[in-house]
Amino acid sequence: MEYLLELATSPTAWIALATLVVMEIVLGIDNLIFISILTNKLPVHQRTRARRLGISMALILRLGLLTTVAWIVQLTEPVIDIFGQTFSWKDMILIAGGLFLVWKATTEIHHSMDIKTEQEAAVSKTVVMGMAAAIGQILMLDLVFSIDSIVTAVGMTEHLPIMVIAVIAAVIVMLVASEPLARFINDNPTVVMLALGFLIMIGMTLIAEGFGAHVPKGYVYTAMAFSALIEVLNMLARRARQRKLDTEAQGQKS
Repeated sequence: MEYLLELATSPTAWIALATLVVMEIVLGIDNLIFISILTNKLPVHQRTRARRLGISMALILRLGLLTTVAWIVQLTEPVIDIFGQTFSWKDMILIAGGLFLVWKATTEIHHSMDIKTEQEAAVSKTVVMGMAAAIGQILMLDLVFSIDSIVTAVGMTEHLPIMVIAVIAAVIVMLVASEPLARFINDNPTVVMLALGFLIMIGMTLIAEGFGAHVPKGYVYTAMAFSALIEVLNMLARRARQRKLDTEAQGQKS
């Protein structure tokens, strides 16, 4: 109790908590984009349940990993050496997760660009993916992002209560944002392609980090934010042109 009281009255602890909450929310964006794209391929009545289940599993994984902080720290220790390049378990998990993200995003882009007959398109819209397959893929990426998230948390503070509060706060934000984000992605097809591009970039970043190349996440998220801003401007321009065409069409009818 004295330990918790001391943390609660420490300005340094509050600063560390605020910083870590922001960091965990930013790191959760990657996970949330993947979950949104994947669950949008499910039948409509299963999407909300799948999103909530996927994000809940992310919370359980993160809290479970926090109880094994000592083991998580050991994941960063080198375990194999290949041609002079050492790899830890964390490195190998990041590489595997990055490769999966690149493969998944590339596959989705290929499907988006594949021209189908009307019958095939109707079938694909009815059932694109089963619930079990979607949850399995979400769980796999949850594990990768959770390990990355917890390693980041351990590097920023040594106080377990701060890590727990930050993780819970980040997951609550993910739960609140999941429905609007998924709906926005589903209603705007061009945003889907942009989001898939983000996943490829995130996957390549994970692979680079697995091979020991430090990629400042600030650069990555700044590039994502700039690209998203450009897409928003494009959407506004398209809507303005459409309104103009509708107005002209109404004028010609009258």
